[in-house]
Amino acid sequence: MYNIMIVDDEPEIRKGIRMKVDWERLGLRIVGEAGNGSEALKALETACGAIDIVITDMNMPMMDGVSFLEACRERHPELRTLVLTGYEDFHYARAAVRSQVRDYLLKPVSKDELEEALQKVTRELDQERRRSQQQESMAWRLTQYYQEMKEHFVVQIVKEEREHAQAVRDRAKLFELEAWDALRVSILTIGLRERTSQPDCGERTPDKLRLPFELICKEFADQSEPPLLTFKDASYPGLLHLIVPEQGDASQQVADKLRALIVQYLSAEPAIGIGSPVEGFSSWREGYMSALLAWNLTETKGGASQKGEGAEPDALHEEAFQKPRMILLKGDMAAFQRTVRQELEKAFGVSQAYFVKIIFRLYLGIEAAAHESGVELDRKDELWMRPDLVLGFHTVERAEQFLVEMAQRIQRRTSEESGFQAVKQFIDSHYMYELNLTMLAERFNYYPSYFSELFKAKVGVTFIQYLNDVRMTHAVRLLEETALSLWDIAELTGFANASYFSSKFKKQYGLSPSEYRAQRKNEKSDSELPKK
Repeated sequence: MYNIMIVDDEPEIRKGIRMKVDWERLGLRIVGEAGNGSEALKALETACGAIDIVITDMNMPMMDGVSFLEACRERHPELRTLVLTGYEDFHYARAAVRSQVRDYLLKPVSKDELEEALQKVTRELDQERRRSQQQESMAWRLTQYYQEMKEHFVVQIVKEEREHAQAVRDRAKLFELEAWDALRVSILTIGLRERTSQPDCGERTPDKLRLPFELICKEFADQSEPPLLTFKDASYPGLLHLIVPEQGDASQQVADKLRALIVQYLSAEPAIGIGSPVEGFSSWREGYMSALLAWNLTETKGGASQKGEGAEPDALHEEAFQKPRMILLKGDMAAFQRTVRQELEKAFGVSQAYFVKIIFRLYLGIEAAAHESGVELDRKDELWMRPDLVLGFHTVERAEQFLVEMAQRIQRRTSEESGFQAVKQFIDSHYMYELNLTMLAERFNYYPSYFSELFKAKVGVTFIQYLNDVRMTHAVRLLEETALSLWDIAELTGFANASYFSSKFKKQYGLSPSEYRAQRKNEKSDSELPKK
């Protein structure tokens, strides 16, 4: 819908123009009138760019059409103007052309003539709006903030339980990832293995090669056809993960090419784990777990690629990951220990290789529980850094002791957390999704009514206020750093819709999001002017 202002010194003419056209059908609406050019200019200044098209007479008192059009050209170059006058005068026509008038119509104008001129201008505005949206979208996709949010979204898919599949699909559209939901993919986990038995290599240690290693992997992913998704998981600072559309043996081919590049440029042999093929966002978590498991098992093959497929029955089953994780989150250590022992005893009776896989699988479940509780693991607990330790677990008792002690340390740290850090961390990471007090209370094992009081006591504000503040912080950044629409910003920051976001924003900051954005833009422009 585009906004129109009619400028004519005769009220009856303005009324006739209003009645001549079905404005709504043309996607137009009349938002203002003026009796001369001076009044029209004041209205344009007050509207702050809200008027798209002006229909103006030429022969008017105080400021005629010629002066008005010249002022519009200087002050509002983006404005579309149509001249409607009873004077067939070359002077007016020349002024109209010089001022980039879109059409010059003589009174009395017919309905068809006026509609044709308006449709022509509307098509121009449509084309310009599409170009502008494309440019804004491209600029947004190139920003570092966009890349961070896109990667954060991917990490949420592969690490979190998804309760609202439609919300995930809707959010995927904002990052142009919706097509991935229908693809069969494999996740590759790549890293330069750190070994405690490795002699000092000076400048060639994996930690010092991390930056060039990541750059090589990301450049390879971007230049692949089609481009591959990459992400980093804060739980594994030395690893990078690629999501590969699985066609034929695509994942193995990617692993081989990437290994060759890393060896060529870094003279270091990477360990690559290839996860089991999965399809749909809801199964990416399982694919990621199998990639991590496969990567940990590369130790037994000297760094060669290890596939998650082909493992013993149930080695990669989701229950082997979910059950101990859920028990640990509930804080039932006795039940956790029983579950761990049962899984280990069952695996030990199959084979040593299967036993090792189950240890890693149980470890990943414990680690996920730590992540969801907001607890950082000690270096000694990071089993992915010490695969040699797992290979030394020759009895059920030794493996059980390691896993249970690790879980106990997590429980102690969780109980020692002050100020609701784990809860706040969860909100800070999930603000863009639908959150409510009952859901959080269940996740952190509280009664909802007690949780509400405890949250305010620990954090200093109510749950709703804290969530709103987190969302507003991100919304302000998007308003300042991007040209995204209010609908996109509302969706990216977890507000129900653009209208609700605008009302909350105005209540908090005293002006609308659009006014805030315009104000910040003007402040930035002023700061960029050369100083006298």
